[in-house]
Parts: sequence; C-alpha cells; structure tokens
Amino acid sequence: MIKDLPNKLKTLRTKYGYSQKQVADKVEVSPSIISGYETGERTPSTEILLSLSNLFNCSTDYLLGKNESEPQVILDTNGLTDEQIQALQSLINVIKSK
Repeated sequence: MIKDLPNKLKTLRTKYGYSQKQVADKVEVSPSIISGYETGERTPSTEILLSLSNLFNCSTDYLLGKNESEPQVILDTNGLTDEQIQALQSLINVIKSK
C-alpha cells in the first residue's frame, strides 16, 4: 500500500465532486477497483496512477506521498477565446475579494 494514497484519492474525488463510478468510468476500471484504492485494499498500476493524476490535475509524486503540497485547481481553457479567459479571470478575482 502507498502511504496516504487511499485518503488522497477519496479527498480529491470528493473535492472534484465525482462518484466512485464516475472516476472508474474516466480511468476505465470498475467502481469496485476505485473503492479498493480508497480503502487501501488495492494499489493502482502505473498506468492507472498516471490516469488518476491527470484526472485530478496533480502530480504522481503527490499521490505517491513524495510531495505533500496539495494540488492547485487548474482550469482547462482550451477552446476558449482570449475574451472568455479574461472574463473567467475577472470572475475569479471578484470571488477571491469577497
């Protein structure tokens, strides 16, 4: 078992608002496997670990316990215009100031 991986996966999953089934669908495993990761009964393969790090926008080092810094939330702005990106930034700034 990888130290703290079960807690980190569950915390990230709930932070992103995903169910175990949604995570399972996104990384192409069964929900029972995700449950096993979260209880510490199973350890993900390297391929699944990479998929989970991509899904949760964090490093594999964070998931493996080598880096304890909690990942920052990253917004995918692909396909947005510069004007739309600026509007999002303005909204974020307004929310932060409250």
